[in-house]
Amino acid sequence: MFKKILVANRGEIALRVIRAAREMGIASVAVHSTADADAMHVRMADEAVCIGPPPGTDSYLSMPAIISACEITGAEAIHPGYGFLSENANFVQIVEDHDLKFIGPTAEHIRVMGDKITAKETMKKLDVPCVPGSDGGVPDLDAAYEVGDAIGYPVIIKATAGGGGRGMKLAKSRDEMADAFRTARSEGKSVFGNDEVYIEKYLGTPRHIEIQVFGDGKGNAVHLGERDCSLQRRHQKVFEEAPGPTIDAETRAQIGKVCSDAVASINYAGAGTIEFLYENGEFYFIEMNTRLQVEHPVTEAVFGVDLVREQIRVAAGYEMSFRQEDLQVNGHAIEVRINAEKLPDFRPCPGKITQYHAPGGLGVRMDSALYDGYSIPPYYDSLIAKLIVHGPDRPAALARLDRALGELIVDGIDTTTPLFAALLAEKAVQTGDYNIHWLEHWLDAQN
Repeated sequence: MFKKILVANRGEIALRVIRAAREMGIASVAVHSTADADAMHVRMADEAVCIGPPPGTDSYLSMPAIISACEITGAEAIHPGYGFLSENANFVQIVEDHDLKFIGPTAEHIRVMGDKITAKETMKKLDVPCVPGSDGGVPDLDAAYEVGDAIGYPVIIKATAGGGGRGMKLAKSRDEMADAFRTARSEGKSVFGNDEVYIEKYLGTPRHIEIQVFGDGKGNAVHLGERDCSLQRRHQKVFEEAPGPTIDAETRAQIGKVCSDAVASINYAGAGTIEFLYENGEFYFIEMNTRLQVEHPVTEAVFGVDLVREQIRVAAGYEMSFRQEDLQVNGHAIEVRINAEKLPDFRPCPGKITQYHAPGGLGVRMDSALYDGYSIPPYYDSLIAKLIVHGPDRPAALARLDRALGELIVDGIDTTTPLFAALLAEKAVQTGDYNIHWLEHWLDAQN
């Protein structure tokens, strides 16, 4: 087992990894920008190294600085968390070239799955169901018209290197194709440095269902059920739950086996998530995330596992500590993302926390790096906390979430907490009868 690992991230996810390492008897190294000198992950780690000024490009995305921090401290492995360098194949290759261990999949698996077209082609070969669309990239507008005419409108044009809703444009008819195509290419080029796009059939009222998979890199893999992440704003998830309200045990077993067989066949190592759109009983592959997800705690709650601990074990060469038959759904879990944002326009709201009180009690987990007096810097993502609840069934989990939200205190800044209190009063949320467009329509109706 590793004696020391470096956590190449910040905030609650860095703290999450540090806690798992401490429970395993592994020393941890935190890296931080000058803006994060007083951050909780820096205080909680065994060692800390400043790697640059506030901008992420000069600190948390600085590969030389992170590698140097490993060499200075003697860390043997790097856990990337999520975001930043977690899905950067070049970084993984550099880590391996320096005789360090990356706690995650190989550079090749990240490279294949990081390109949307290659990922889709790979999944088709592995018998994973995919959305009808173009076979690879679409080179020009004439080719785009051909695809649209063949699969029918509406269609969605996506940047191959896109993510987080960027580089995605909807064309409801042939008349809208030209503008959507050019805009998607332009945004892909400006944001991701790659203007290649592909086209898929646009589904009208799908749910967003993702399957958690885990492999040992030796041809063995399991699935840990699904998460429903359909409540989204601008393609950003805000409310996630497991199991999905519309997925029964037979469906879960079927799609889960398809996914676990797929990752086993490519010797995938570590945690991964295969994301689908789900409509009329059919699954359509969107993408695979080759890292830990923000919403991993709901899976941990329902299956009683520690995914971060398992990542570290597998990276160190150990066998997985559970088999498929060991993984049984237990109750229901929900996560809401607490962002430092001012409603109703969701404007980022960094600032000093004057008072912080985390909710507690049975079945309540708060993943956060907040503390009284902490100043949230303006340079990074606005996610500041994740509130996770677990109950024997969905109604119990919703009731527990309502209670926990009432206990949460974050003073000094605005947060998205009131959004979730309002959502819990909505019948669609209470019954689970929503799709990926529901929240956007609801928000429009409030304004």
